[in-house]
Amino acid sequence: MAITHNLGFPRIGAKRELKFALESYWKGESSRDALKALGAQLRRRHWGNQSELDFVPVGDFAFYDQMLDMSFTLGNLPERVQGFQGDVLDNYFRVARGRSAQSAEHAACCGGGVAAGEMTKWFDTNYHYIVPEFTSATTFQLDASRLLTQLAEARQLGLNPKPVIIGPVTYLAQGKAKDDSNKLALLDRILPVYAELLDTLAAQGVEWVQIDEPMLVTELDADWKHAFNTAYHQLKATKVKLLLATYFGQLAENLHLAANLPVAGLHIDAINGREDVQPLLNLLPAHKVLSLGVINGRNIWKTDLNAVLDWIEPIAERLGERLWIAPSCSLLHVPVDLDSEQKLDAEVKSWLAFALQKLDELRVLASALNNGRAAVKAVLDVNKAAIDARSASPRVNNPAVKAALLKITHELGKRQSPYAQRATKQAALLKLPAYPTTTIGSFPQTADIRHARSEFKAGRLDEAGYQAAMRKEIERAVREQEALDLDVLVHGEAERNDMVEYFGEQLEGYAFSQFGWVQSYGSRCVKPPILFGDITRPQAMTVEWIKYAQSLTQRPMKGMLTGPVTILNWSFVRDDQPRSVSCYQLALAIREEVLDLERAGVRIIQIDEAALREGLPLRQAQWQTYLGWAVESFRITANGVDDETQIHTHMCYSEFNDIIKAIADMDADVITIETSRSDMELLDAFENFHYPNEIGPGVYDIHSPNIPTQEHIVQLMKKAAERVPAERLWVNPDCGLKTRQWPEVIPALTNMVAAAKALRQVA
Repeated sequence: MAITHNLGFPRIGAKRELKFALESYWKGESSRDALKALGAQLRRRHWGNQSELDFVPVGDFAFYDQMLDMSFTLGNLPERVQGFQGDVLDNYFRVARGRSAQSAEHAACCGGGVAAGEMTKWFDTNYHYIVPEFTSATTFQLDASRLLTQLAEARQLGLNPKPVIIGPVTYLAQGKAKDDSNKLALLDRILPVYAELLDTLAAQGVEWVQIDEPMLVTELDADWKHAFNTAYHQLKATKVKLLLATYFGQLAENLHLAANLPVAGLHIDAINGREDVQPLLNLLPAHKVLSLGVINGRNIWKTDLNAVLDWIEPIAERLGERLWIAPSCSLLHVPVDLDSEQKLDAEVKSWLAFALQKLDELRVLASALNNGRAAVKAVLDVNKAAIDARSASPRVNNPAVKAALLKITHELGKRQSPYAQRATKQAALLKLPAYPTTTIGSFPQTADIRHARSEFKAGRLDEAGYQAAMRKEIERAVREQEALDLDVLVHGEAERNDMVEYFGEQLEGYAFSQFGWVQSYGSRCVKPPILFGDITRPQAMTVEWIKYAQSLTQRPMKGMLTGPVTILNWSFVRDDQPRSVSCYQLALAIREEVLDLERAGVRIIQIDEAALREGLPLRQAQWQTYLGWAVESFRITANGVDDETQIHTHMCYSEFNDIIKAIADMDADVITIETSRSDMELLDAFENFHYPNEIGPGVYDIHSPNIPTQEHIVQLMKKAAERVPAERLWVNPDCGLKTRQWPEVIPALTNMVAAAKALRQVA
């Protein structure tokens, strides 16, 4: 009998209930008790959705982030928040976002807030986690209250719980030393706390604990491999059974290491690491459980159930109850419920499965394995019809697009002149001061903007009314920027719901959900568009908006686009052709938009590639292949313009040291990057690499409500000037400002502009 389980469930709620509850609490509009009650309600609902599984995950719910939860479970709090009294949840939010709720209760204890924890991408996903912080003095102390509370809740519902925790090696590896200490030196300190946690769970009658170690699908040096052996040989004395969970890639050279760790079971991602399955069958000791992630937990296409059964049935016969089946990873990375979609294109919808539907697929597979395919024949037949229909659909394959790809040459990605020559021409045309100031593109999405968009989509506001409303907001953004005395303006992106969805809506080959929300971080949710077919651009997408904005001012106005790699990585991408092919299609489409902007007189064009690094394979041996087509796709998009046209690109939360040459190869005239939370540490990449072009290191952390001071910004820019020549530095926020409020944005940008002017006086 194959055992079914799940590694984790989306925590935000089918209607983003968690998002709205968090934001209400942070604004001081609702109580802490109300927020906690909403969390308990969501957990009950989600466990109900999973109640037919043999094991349900407990501890996968987080009010902000699962890594931050683990930091609090281990008692690893940054020193800057250790002096605060009061509810643990408020300290939790201080680490996550710099402060907790905006109310009199918190004003007395929080003052102006604290520095938020650094945030970066979770492996190669678009999910951001709060990076654990370590020093040589770091100690750990167990606080199991969160897990024990959720365990008791699940037990009250009569469920069979499987607590989920981040493993010690991955926790240390994904954290950051804030001094010169070695993270691995903390292993001996952290393991006793893990052992105490596992013994605490055993005392509560827990049989199995899922311990996530995705570091096992990365390249490990001898020290980190030794850390795995050390950790799990020490933890084997605990009284619970450990299911060691890996996901997002192949074990590859770590197969023997993973198979021989002293744990009771091993979960592998059989979507991305199917090549590992057969060797593991021969390597795993006879007493160990093998959990196979046979349903894609990161994409939304229906599983070909018959194909999965074809290869898994012999394994089930061989392993019996030692075979567990599950999604490949936590379902955190997909939307909750396809049945909520009433407006989604019916044909495309028939090809899809969201989290709840993936659990249905899991149950069908288990029934077929345990009772024979005949028991679920009707369901399997419907599934086969959908798989076949998608493969044969003429909407998926466009011969004209495939012909255009064959005409791509290397010359298509080359600028007319080297950067040094372009820079001289651009300086003469733009006449910008030293330390030019700009923003990354978006301004606050106000209640008026959201109301107008909602009314337009509902048919209660006509096209002309919507256009007028957006123009009014664009004019406001322009006037505010002029008053702030910014040097290069943006139109504010009032008309854009999302930096990827907006473009996808205007490209052929995309479909869109109403409720396909996925958590990006904290309360921030995105609704990735669904790339199902070959891509074309029927008409210009941004030109009229940018032309209107430029007509309002004499200052340079940036055209704002999302680059092909980011559109690809932040979409649910078709799985029936290589990702590189889809990316080249997007590059040709966005190139047409770049050239149309230039023809319209726009002389600064920003092409955001926020997601370039997150697409990197988890093994460096595979990086060059990815970077080859990703960088070439950007160059195809950007490099058809004249020398006088200045191309900008923007990247979020990326470590650059190991891909700095690839970034230079993009040959953007200006790159803007996130550096404020890392205190300019991300610019270390530029110490030993002569980056030839201009750089805007972000000085305003837009993910926190804290307002940076002029002095702090000057200090950051002086640090930047130690690594990059001052004459090639820009001054800008970390990212777009759509999630902030105008009362926060105005003083922050006022300080930013004042800092730039102060720097010019001493330049």
